Amino acid sequence: MSKFVLAIDQGTTGTTAVLLDRKLAVRAAVNQEFPQHFPRPGWVEHDLEEIWASVGATVRKALRQAGGRGRDVAAIGITNQRETTALWRRGSGRPVGRAIVWQDRRTTDACAALKAAGKEPWVRQRTGLVLDPYFSATKLGWLLDHVKETRRDAEAGRLAFGTIDSFLCWRLTGGAHVTDVSNASRTLLMNLETRRWDDALLQLFEVPRAVLPEIRSSSEVYGTTLGLDFLPDGLPVCGMAGDQQAALFGQACFAPGDAKCTYGTGAFLLQNVGPRPVHSSRGLLATVAWEAGGEVAYALEGSSFIAGAAVQWLRDGLGLIATSAEIEPLARKVKDSGGLTFAPALAGLGAPHWRPEARGVIRGIDRGTTAAHLARATLEGIALSVFDLAEAMRVESGQPFHDFKVDGGASRNNLLMQVQADLLGVPVVRPKVIETTAVGAALLAGLASGVWGSREEVRRVWRRDRRFTPRMEPTDREAMLVRWRAAVRSA
Repeated sequence: MSKFVLAIDQGTTGTTAVLLDRKLAVRAAVNQEFPQHFPRPGWVEHDLEEIWASVGATVRKALRQAGGRGRDVAAIGITNQRETTALWRRGSGRPVGRAIVWQDRRTTDACAALKAAGKEPWVRQRTGLVLDPYFSATKLGWLLDHVKETRRDAEAGRLAFGTIDSFLCWRLTGGAHVTDVSNASRTLLMNLETRRWDDALLQLFEVPRAVLPEIRSSSEVYGTTLGLDFLPDGLPVCGMAGDQQAALFGQACFAPGDAKCTYGTGAFLLQNVGPRPVHSSRGLLATVAWEAGGEVAYALEGSSFIAGAAVQWLRDGLGLIATSAEIEPLARKVKDSGGLTFAPALAGLGAPHWRPEARGVIRGIDRGTTAAHLARATLEGIALSVFDLAEAMRVESGQPFHDFKVDGGASRNNLLMQVQADLLGVPVVRPKVIETTAVGAALLAGLASGVWGSREEVRRVWRRDRRFTPRMEPTDREAMLVRWRAAVRSA
């Protein structure tokens, strides 16, 4: 049997290639950042060729790091930044302009117009989603309306639309135009009940069916590698899930009620709700978690658009720190934030507020405010954003959190995890392997290819790294929440 399962974790700020063995041990993990493009205020774009180059580079380096070759790979899984919208030519595979990133707010007015027309309750019932520029449909509409001749070419079947999973699968396999049900559920174009493209939604968003990929399950063979210079031909591409659903799977949250929060560029809280969708009245989203082995699982989701990105802003925008890892020692120089509160609405507010026009607010600055206070307030702002999501989900699902599984790059920050436990009032549990998006993609691919025989087999190898228990005084917690609510109102 081949040695490894390869997971390609294509994120918002970088691509990670991870090689795992049958015991779910990480044998290699290589990350490479790629450029972000901000052509106008509120616009965020990615160059698809830069993303593709980062995939090849990280896979090559991972194989070298593991001391392996391409033929040692048994299966390939893809996990991805989800709502980012790509368009390319079927004949050549060349991108049509840059991809519009999930953070991009250029279609705020289009969403507002649909809301004003009374369309949101109908859309929400069909999709489980809200009318927000976060999702793919209005981004695709913008591309079709603003890039010369694209609508005509799309209607004629000459163009292919996809989220990043579709683009990577196309490139890896030499032309398989597919997406999985978890990614499709984030487009505003898929019916949540039928898990198929919905003609009425396509008509509302003026999307031609000819441009769409085929919706498939999250764990099956979509095609095999062909014509690559970094992997041999014939390797099965057989696992696919949006990053947050993949993390839920990678945390072994297989039973209804299981939940996890991933701290990446944004923060994303998902709870498995079982084989039927649960619609929310508190700003949460109903989404497909995965479809695998003939079974489907749905999830409730709450998203904070900015988490690790707030730390990147301190690093790149303000020059306050040289590396993201420096924020924790800087924040530990003070015992608290000195009354400073940072509502990190740098790309609008997601659930449970859904205010795309909101912007970040730093409140409570005085002459005694230092860089350390701002660093600590940034970590607290991330944890407070997640607290809002968790409170809404606890009420909506009717199931309290007994503990709180965490993952993602920012979960390495011990101070952030302690603040999160203090706010939630329940233990926060971090796994040994925090690259759970990649683990989830690898598991989906390995289950499809026979590397693992069952979910129970992989559940047994999940390991805990650290447990953070609450220790904040109730009066201090309440004071922090009062300041936070005022800052959110200001934002």
